[in-house]
Amino acid sequence: MSKIPSYSRELGLDLRKPEDRFKWFLASLLFAKRISANVAKKTYQMFEAEGLVTPEAILAAGWDRLVEVLDAAGYVRYDFSTASTILDTVGRIQSRGGLERLHQTAENARDLERRLQELKGVGPVACNIFLRELRGIWPKAKPSPSPVALRLGESLALTRYQVQRFESALIRIHLEYCKRRKCVSCPLGKYCRSFTRPKSR
Repeated sequence: MSKIPSYSRELGLDLRKPEDRFKWFLASLLFAKRISANVAKKTYQMFEAEGLVTPEAILAAGWDRLVEVLDAAGYVRYDFSTASTILDTVGRIQSRGGLERLHQTAENARDLERRLQELKGVGPVACNIFLRELRGIWPKAKPSPSPVALRLGESLALTRYQVQRFESALIRIHLEYCKRRKCVSCPLGKYCRSFTRPKSR
């Protein structure tokens, strides 16, 4: 499972760097909507290409420019609301001293999740997407595994510790194989108790 890249790694982000942690936060907001992972990735890459991956650049760009970028990337279903969310959330983060400061001042893991979810557009899903890849990097990044990861982990006979360690890979397998019923091509198919062969015609 360690060979399955997380989305942050696929986007070329090194989460040991503070600037890349902010970029992953931005990407997490995009991934959290009910939209395909491919569109979310393409949209983040468009933000990167346009230089809109720092708080200062995003706030300077303004709502109209963000909508243009979202539309160009195919993120059209949620373009208006997402542009508003990004501007509001980034503005609030800046007013609180930045993303790193938010982590530093949190009392513990649960308080960190509470503070993040006080931000517009950061519900439990976005919070989990963001924090699960920061385990081992931010000391207070200790989100509970998502129900999806736990179910798949059970099918693969993984321990809870293994589910936490490989949660990003498990979510990716779920999105790209389980949801599409592509058991035969799944790299973990032969280990899965829920493996389903396609019906013969």
